[in-house]
Amino acid sequence: MSDSRLRQIQALQFTDKPAAEALLLAFVRETFPDLMAFHVELRPLAVSLNSFNGFLTLSDGRRLFFKSHVEPGSVVSEYYNSDLLAEAGYPILKPIRASTDYGRQVLIYDVIESPSVFDVARALERGERDDLHALAAAQHAADDTLLQIYLNTLQWQVDSDAANAPIHQLFHHRLAGSRYQEFYAGKPFTLPNGETLLWEDILERRWVINGTAFERTLGEALGDARRLLTPAKHGWSVVGHGDAHNGNVFFTAEGLLYFDPAFGGRHSPLLDLAKPLFHNTAATWMYHPAEVGAALTITLHDDGQTLTIEHDYRPSLIRGMFKQSKIERVYLPLVDHLTQIDKTPRAYYDDLLSAALLCCPLLTMNLADRAKFSPEVALLGLSYVVQVGMRAE
Repeated sequence: MSDSRLRQIQALQFTDKPAAEALLLAFVRETFPDLMAFHVELRPLAVSLNSFNGFLTLSDGRRLFFKSHVEPGSVVSEYYNSDLLAEAGYPILKPIRASTDYGRQVLIYDVIESPSVFDVARALERGERDDLHALAAAQHAADDTLLQIYLNTLQWQVDSDAANAPIHQLFHHRLAGSRYQEFYAGKPFTLPNGETLLWEDILERRWVINGTAFERTLGEALGDARRLLTPAKHGWSVVGHGDAHNGNVFFTAEGLLYFDPAFGGRHSPLLDLAKPLFHNTAATWMYHPAEVGAALTITLHDDGQTLTIEHDYRPSLIRGMFKQSKIERVYLPLVDHLTQIDKTPRAYYDDLLSAALLCCPLLTMNLADRAKFSPEVALLGLSYVVQVGMRAE
């Protein structure tokens, strides 16, 4: 079954919302005929890069919340793992109805009035809220709980079981599959200085970013990432959400509440940390490219061998809080524990996380698409691919 109808709705919500809603209402009535859906309201959000969500009104006046994750070229057919996460100890909003067949992935929830952490962080940055201390306390508590869940569910996973984990859709399947090819292979990449390079030429360049030189070309880094992210590989696993960026977490009076475990399951904890570590801390340019681009100063020099870039983009202090909490309260103690029990060098875990982080700025959106990203913001995104995915010299 094709997921083309859901992908059409996801794209159309930003350009013709009424038409997208009409398509969606027909889809919901077809998929859940007993609900007696009367009206749908889409919420086109910056965070909805590969999804859509909104509210569903039934004929009896009841109001529900829905979300669908849309993944072009998906190789995953069963997405939703709320029960598994709840049993592991995650505070998670469980759906009241679900359609999990490929091409029909929709979850329906009772309406929750609490804002997402994505929206709270954005409001704090805009000066529209003043409860950063409360948010930081909730984040710290959530990360302390996350570490305990990781340690409590830590198990060795054989390669055949690891290969089936849904989380690989976010990393290896994108990097080694059709998404990378469609976005970049053989495509021109327009740079801020007016130069246009084929993607294959960019892969051969070395990099110096804000004075830091990196030891490999991007092509070498991508090759290493494909190897490190191979799904059929034994190793330590935990029960994880898989896609716990701030758009998938609510800020409630009781603390942070997860929802939409589209890629949840048993998988590497390093992969589990990648999406929140990047998207919650460094991806404002991805969600708000025009706003970031208007304030960005970025320069480029290309001598045919090395791309030398200087930019002044700095994530906010709020983003720094998210990063510090996740690294100090989860990543560092987790890796210390893993290296003690299996004697694997720390560098292996660092490299595995870097390989997963590399996929976030490169493959969530198409950096070569000038309808979405200006040459300046696209180069900033490419700089982040290098900065999170490679070691400095």
